[in-house]
Amino acid sequence: MEKLRLLNDFPSDEVDECDRPGISEPAGCMRSAWRREAAESIKDPARQSIHRAILPGGGNIPLLKTMQTSICENNCRYCGYRSERDIRRVTFSPDEMVRTFLALQRAGVVKGLFLSSGVINGGTFTQDRILATAELLRKRYHFQGYLHLKLMPGSQRAQLEQAILLADRVSINLESPNAARLAQLAPQKKFELELLLPFQWMNEIQQTQDATHAWRGRWPSMTTQFVVGGVGESDLELLQTTFLLTRQYRLSRAYFSGFKPVTGTPLEGVPQLDPWREYRLYQASYLMKDYGYDLEELSFDQHHNLPSDHDPKVLWAEQHLANHPIEVNQADRRELLRIPGIGPKGVESLLRERARGSLLTEPGQLRKLGIQAERAMPYILINGRRPDRQPALF
Repeated sequence: MEKLRLLNDFPSDEVDECDRPGISEPAGCMRSAWRREAAESIKDPARQSIHRAILPGGGNIPLLKTMQTSICENNCRYCGYRSERDIRRVTFSPDEMVRTFLALQRAGVVKGLFLSSGVINGGTFTQDRILATAELLRKRYHFQGYLHLKLMPGSQRAQLEQAILLADRVSINLESPNAARLAQLAPQKKFELELLLPFQWMNEIQQTQDATHAWRGRWPSMTTQFVVGGVGESDLELLQTTFLLTRQYRLSRAYFSGFKPVTGTPLEGVPQLDPWREYRLYQASYLMKDYGYDLEELSFDQHHNLPSDHDPKVLWAEQHLANHPIEVNQADRRELLRIPGIGPKGVESLLRERARGSLLTEPGQLRKLGIQAERAMPYILINGRRPDRQPALF
């Protein structure tokens, strides 16, 4: 518990496993309440390590999110754990990490583990320590719960192959959208050879190998994370890389971590990111991943950033649907997903009703299907007519 407390003296740059605000999701998650609940069971030292995790297949659990070691030989210009920063470091042996996690699990505080690490003696050595912890959990103690393993820069393909036999999710942080930006943010890391290559390996494995021998008989999901706003990268750069990874390498999700300056780092004078920029990036990434949008359909300002004062889906609809509304009784899935206020679940509900022969005649029927009718009405026809709208008071 003391080691967990020391790790939390400086917060990790890793984003929470909580779902970020999106097209129709609530803005944020209830992690503070869960930390208070955790504090009642384990007292103060470890409560900041408890996070609410959204599982790849849906549902959520309390998660211990921690590091194998806070020692790091890299000197990333934004990171509080950079090698030149004078802070107290801690290291867990694989056995210590397992015993700590299992104690918290037995207390009913956590049900899963997110394990990352600083880099010590190179990426290969560090990855071996993470894998040793995972092996102990799965094979000696027969842990069947959720396990998210971080892939270290410089880890080997054989280590990735071992990780995907043990984990429900694996991830590697790209941090920047391309090599030029990474050189400004983390100059010791190699974008193509260390960070991008594991995505290519994972894609090759998924295409050529049988998943029946993987954990739970299916390949784990793979995610990445970007640090946004530290070195002048644009939203277009970030989304270009996200789009490539999603379409070409089956990326499950991209996380966008807004830059926060840390005292004692070279970037301590850079201002903290406006949270609206992070919010819009999540919205745009969901549009590409879950709604079928192409990158070219998104609107950017003169600085190649998303307009912070406009929802990107509404902005597209204003340009394309305001004068050409969609008939909800006839539109296909792709067309329905373009309508503000209608998400994937709402589309499926609407299509089921149509398959039963039900004809929509008024907005109240949309509300019963879980659709945000007020957001949708400026862009739709219902049975050939624009629905009547109550003018907004403010």
